[in-house]
Amino acid sequence: MKMLLTLKPDHKKHILFLVEQSLPVLQDFCKLALDYLQKGPNVKMYNAAAQKLNVEQDVIKNSVEGLLNLLLESCKYKLSAEDFQDSMIALGFTEDQEAILSKLYSVKKDEVSDALEEIGFKLPKYHDMEWRFEVQTASRSLLKQIAPLITLDLSLKNPNNPDEIEHVLLQTDPTNLLHMTQ
Repeated sequence: MKMLLTLKPDHKKHILFLVEQSLPVLQDFCKLALDYLQKGPNVKMYNAAAQKLNVEQDVIKNSVEGLLNLLLESCKYKLSAEDFQDSMIALGFTEDQEAILSKLYSVKKDEVSDALEEIGFKLPKYHDMEWRFEVQTASRSLLKQIAPLITLDLSLKNPNNPDEIEHVLLQTDPTNLLHMTQ
């Protein structure tokens, strides 16, 4: 199943500055992004790049952060190489620019994904489930009514504290349960 990355308008605006740049400049932005990942923002380099391109320093800073956000979002959604390439083309990058960005993504994908897992939000894990099927066959006002309900008790383990089990009750009709599971 194909997936294209969608960006917020502000993020897209910062990325579109990179679309307009030449290949060597895009490579320099990739180096700035890698430097940012390892050491944090480098204001001196941003000033030098801003003077070279005749733009404000904020434009450089926003473009580097936009490139990093693009990398983070791609890793967060675990885009395949093909989906990443399609997303870059959809953003307006040329094939040569897309090749540079794809190389950056393939080289740093595992490192960024590992970092995201370490600092990321940990969701509860499935532990157990109990269910009950209930049917109301009639009531005083509606003699021929049938209202089936399924009650689920999900037991979820907290990844930070495996001894702690949280119970979540869910009650639904069979049609909605079918839609939720598909």
